[in-house]
Order: sequence, then C-alpha cells, then structure tokens
Amino acid sequence: MPKASEIKKNSAVEFEGRVYFVKDIERSVPQGRAGGSLYRMRMYDVVTNNKVDHTFKDSDMLNLADLVRRPVTFSYTDGEEYVFMDSEDYSQYSLNKEAIEDELLFISEDTEGLMAILLNDSPVSLALPPTVELEITETDPSIKGGSATARTKPATLSTGLVVQVPEHISTGDRIKVNVEERKFLSRA
Repeated sequence: MPKASEIKKNSAVEFEGRVYFVKDIERSVPQGRAGGSLYRMRMYDVVTNNKVDHTFKDSDMLNLADLVRRPVTFSYTDGEEYVFMDSEDYSQYSLNKEAIEDELLFISEDTEGLMAILLNDSPVSLALPPTVELEITETDPSIKGGSATARTKPATLSTGLVVQVPEHISTGDRIKVNVEERKFLSRA
C-alpha cells in the first residue's frame, strides 16, 4: 500500500469503497505545522465519472486499484453503446456513449493504440494514445506561402473535433493531433 505522497497522476486508487482515477494532485506545505505535506487530489469515479476532491496527509495509506488495460480497436456502435474488440483474444467490450464522450472526439475506425480499462473484467473507461491521426473534413482554403506565417485557422475533423491548424493545411489532409492538449502536431 503506497502512501499518499507516492501516488501519481492517472493512478487508480480505492477510496471509501469505490475506485477512482487520480486526475490532478496539488501538494501544499502548511506554515508552522510539525509534520508533512498535504496532498489535495482531484479524483473521478471510474464507473460514474463523478468528481471528488479530497485532501490526504503524506503519511495516509491508499490502496491501488486492480485495473487491467487491454489493447482494443473500435468495432461498431449499437445505439448508445460503443463496441470495442480486444486485439489479442477478440472478446468484445461495450461502453456507454456518456462514459466515453470526450474520448469519442479522437476515435475513428482506424485509430490505433486504444486501451480498454477493465475493473473486475468489465470495461469502465477508455485510454487514448498520446497522438491520433484524423482527417480534416472542413477548413478554409489553403493559402500559398501560408507556412511562412504563424497564423492559424480552425479545422473541423472527421470526428467533429475542431483544432487550430496552420494556413497551408487544406480539407482532406490527414493530421496528427495531441490528445491531451487538443492541438495540431503535424501532417500525418
């Protein structure tokens, strides 16, 4: 069992009978206190996605949750359910649209590097790769010599995500997008 001071971002911990992803950690050292630091953690329930903020002393012990990550590919949609197939044993995992709404902006039929996160053999969320390749479906016409300037324009991608791209990029181009920052990286 690790101490609160040893917990890292994106870890899964058990707290008050539930499993949470730690999304943000703030460390503070109160003035004039004998003792250690305080760790304020922003955590999201892996099942309901409810947000919980809690402060732990650095010596508080936390249980790491037993989550399994399986490589998957997007298969098909069935109403509000999105079905992913395990890349190794071909089993299928269904996730509700609400549970993966943010992730859907980065997923197309050919997205590689997806991971289903399982808790007790049932899927609870989806982990994305650091970058994804998507096609631009709509943007202003490209400008010759636009690569010489640092100006950008909005581009709508095949998944509905809108990112800023350099002026020399045009409709139909495939680009790499940084998932965490939602930013254009390069042409694919």
